[in-house]
Amino acid sequence: MTPEMMLDVAVEEARKGLAEGGIPIGAALFTRDGVLLGSGHNRRVQNDDPSVHGETDAFRNAGRQRDYRSTVMVTTLSPCWYCSGLVRQFNIGAVVIGEAKTFSGGHDWLAENGVQVTLLEDERCVSMMAEFITARPELWNEDIGVAE
Repeated sequence: MTPEMMLDVAVEEARKGLAEGGIPIGAALFTRDGVLLGSGHNRRVQNDDPSVHGETDAFRNAGRQRDYRSTVMVTTLSPCWYCSGLVRQFNIGAVVIGEAKTFSGGHDWLAENGVQVTLLEDERCVSMMAEFITARPELWNEDIGVAE
């Protein structure tokens, strides 16, 4: 399975989140050979829980794994420091990122610490986030921890 095919799963999750009135960030955890372990999306608004980011939702939905080094976290947006920490904490071996134009999180730090990072700059991801940021700047600022 290609990184682009894996990203398709995360994009669908992001669209679900947007349709639910939340922040359109989706993610999925795969094995290196492309088996989907779990997917999810940012549910901070829907669950009234600031810890449910797209990556954490996918991670939780994947269930317990004995070895994360051989997994790939796929996310529509460059992971924030919280989600980058999750990748490092559990030694996830690779991250595929839909885009980092609207937000550049910790992906350079991940790469510097041995995580294989693939940045796709997928136009679907860029436009979905740019439109959301324009429409809901207060919610976006809350999500990334920026005071208005």
